[in-house]
Amino acid sequence: MFSDLFNNPTLRKNWLKIRYLIGVLILFLLLRYMNTDYLLVGFLVSLFGEIIQTWSFASLIKNVELTVRGPYVIVRNPMYLGRYFLGLGLVILLDNIWLILIYTVIYVLYMVNRVNREEARLVGLLEGYDDYRNKVRSFLPTKGVSDTNALWYFSWETLRTNHGDQNFVVFLLIYAIIFSYVIFFK
Repeated sequence: MFSDLFNNPTLRKNWLKIRYLIGVLILFLLLRYMNTDYLLVGFLVSLFGEIIQTWSFASLIKNVELTVRGPYVIVRNPMYLGRYFLGLGLVILLDNIWLILIYTVIYVLYMVNRVNREEARLVGLLEGYDDYRNKVRSFLPTKGVSDTNALWYFSWETLRTNHGDQNFVVFLLIYAIIFSYVIFFK
């Protein structure tokens, strides 16, 4: 059931068209329900996720070469992991454990389906992906990273090519809106 929902090409295509508008609407609808006591915690959790995403954007040459540097040395899907924490920080602001649990379950279902679909494509696309998949865990950090130079890889040019810089600016704008709301309206 969830697999059909998350893998439906028409739904995915339409979601890509409206996701930013929906995100802005949800943000503005939820502002008044945010607990300002959790503002710092929520921001730090989201920042942790954004740092993972930014590092991923700065390491990934998408669909061209097997990326075995940066966070991809530790986990195969760091960007999805970063997105989880990015969203979790925002959900924490709502101060409701049930919403946190629901968010986590829905995100895990989404992430597993998305990764399965993506990895099936990458096996045929990138040489060596099967070996990489056998060595590096999908979401939990892999132990014993031997190449620390590859681990700390970060390319500003790759970050800009992948629009990671724009992604970081959007992250800052979201929290600027939240902080402004707290300062001026609460």
